[in-house]
This record gives sequence, structure tokens and C-alpha cells, in this order.
Amino acid sequence: MTFADMIESLDYNRSKTLAFIEAIAKQDNVPAVLGWRPGPGRAHIAWQLMHIAATDDRHVHVRMTGGQPQEPKNVERFAGGSTPDDDVPTLDAIKVYLKAQRDELLGHLKKLPDSALKTKPNEQAPWVYQEWLKVLAWHEAHHQGQAHLTFNLYKAAHGIK
Repeated sequence: MTFADMIESLDYNRSKTLAFIEAIAKQDNVPAVLGWRPGPGRAHIAWQLMHIAATDDRHVHVRMTGGQPQEPKNVERFAGGSTPDDDVPTLDAIKVYLKAQRDELLGHLKKLPDSALKTKPNEQAPWVYQEWLKVLAWHEAHHQGQAHLTFNLYKAAHGIK
């Protein structure tokens, strides 16, 4: 296993997320789609997508490199432990944050030798890089799947095929 192999998996998952975003972009009322909740207090599609980006932000900037989030307000609003609010980001804001934070993560990983896959980036890190990248790949697929389900529920609730 190499960093290139792990990055290929991350790239594949991101391509599916971006294809999902393009499907949303084709809808008549994109803001309504992004902000629709499947039930009271449940996360809307925009939250799910921003959560993916906020996770990259927190993991690379805080947990891997020991710094601060690049977008602290987004991490506060969308990272794990946050509660979805009614201020729904635009599709463009979502795409920009997803791209910026994935670029940051990949930039960090591409500096590392493959031997680092079996190491933790620091003593406080919960995982070695190889496990961490599996978690991030699973995390994106999980939340993209939740967003996809929410979109399907939105379409069913609004008579859209």
C-alpha cells in the first residue's frame, strides 16, 4: 500500500461526491434542495456536504499537523459534534470548501514518504496514516450517502422523479 493508492481511493470517493453535487445543480430550486431536512432537527444536504469538507479541514490542519483549522467558523458549524443550523450554504460555497480542504489534505499527504503510512503524524493522533486515510474515505462515502438519501427523500416528498 502506498500513499498514491490511498489518494486514488480518496479521489474516487470525491468524484462521486462531485457528481452528486452536479445532479443537485440541475434542480429547479437548488437552495430549497440544499436546505431540505428529512425531519425536524435532521441535517440538510448542504450540512452533509460541508461536514465532509470540515472534516478534511480539521483532520489535516488540527489533528495531523497540530495547527488550527483553515476555516474555523466552518469547522465549528459543520464538523463532528455540531448541530445543523438553518443558514444553508450555496452550492458554490460547498464546492469551494470541498476543493480547498481536499487540496490541503492531498498537499500534506504528497509530502510524505510511503514509510509514513505505518506511523502516526504525532503522539496525539488517533491512527497511523494508513488507517486514517481509510477512515476519511469511509467518512466521505458515509456522508455522501446520507446526502444522497436525503435528496431522494426530497424528490419523493416533492413529486420529482
